[in-house]
Amino acid sequence: MSELRKNPFSGEWVVTATHRQDRTFFPPDDFCPLCPTKAGGTPTEIPFDRYDIAVFENKFPSFATPAPEGMASDRFFEALPASGVCEVVCYSQDHAATFADLGMERVRQLCEVWQERYVDLIGREVVEYVFIFENKGREIGVTLTHPHGQIYGYPFVPPVPAARLAMERAHFRERGASLAEAWLDAELADGRRIVFREKGYVAVVPFFARYPYEVHLVPERPLTDLSQFDQSDLNGLANALERIAKTYDKLFGFSLPYMMGFHQHPDPATRCVAQFTPLHRASNKLKYLAGSEAHCGVFIVDALPEVSAAALRNA
Repeated sequence: MSELRKNPFSGEWVVTATHRQDRTFFPPDDFCPLCPTKAGGTPTEIPFDRYDIAVFENKFPSFATPAPEGMASDRFFEALPASGVCEVVCYSQDHAATFADLGMERVRQLCEVWQERYVDLIGREVVEYVFIFENKGREIGVTLTHPHGQIYGYPFVPPVPAARLAMERAHFRERGASLAEAWLDAELADGRRIVFREKGYVAVVPFFARYPYEVHLVPERPLTDLSQFDQSDLNGLANALERIAKTYDKLFGFSLPYMMGFHQHPDPATRCVAQFTPLHRASNKLKYLAGSEAHCGVFIVDALPEVSAAALRNA
């Protein structure tokens, strides 16, 4: 079962989702639940013999509508039903593909799917924040290798985007302008951390990067969320996302694992940003979240963002 449990010291919610302990764990390729269902074969999560992109509710969700009732609450044991939405987005029926293999037309279609799902979910009464993300690679902790991402519709604004929104709203109140725009202008003026700039998008290893090869993809237009993207914006987004994925794979000469997520909200103070956080700090070394990061939230980075950006430009 799933429920929300509140930490009285931080005010943050933790999701208990005990049924996820039994989710599918690295099945054989011919029993992948994200592949098409072939005639006479074992049924999968997708009841079609072929597909381009497929979206469906997660079989092992962290949030659900309606959510099961949780335990009774009191002062130190505050609990709520884990209401919300969890969806799976399959990028391709090709089991062996990665995002970098999809091709521009498919990535463009995927951007349209993300936009449609975002608009649907953010309009639901139970959803306060929509997070579109991809976990790629065993190092990240994925249990299915088929190319796919997920979408979470949270019943609250999670702590990391909430902190970002708070800073953006404060800047907007004080300056009457976007914090993201001011920061991006400063990064462009400096130039050392820019990976590329084209078709209305800037890919940058930010000055404050927490991972050695972290990349933020920022639209130059003041777009708060995917609902505001027009056809030209989606074309540019697809081009930039594909370029980042291919660049990562060239960096060390293998398909680089990463986490990717969209930070967005229908608020005039914010701007939609796609963030990539690979775990590799070198071709044969990973960046682990150890004591300082996990317990104190203070990241210790093994490389200068200026050096990482140069390596990505060369790749």
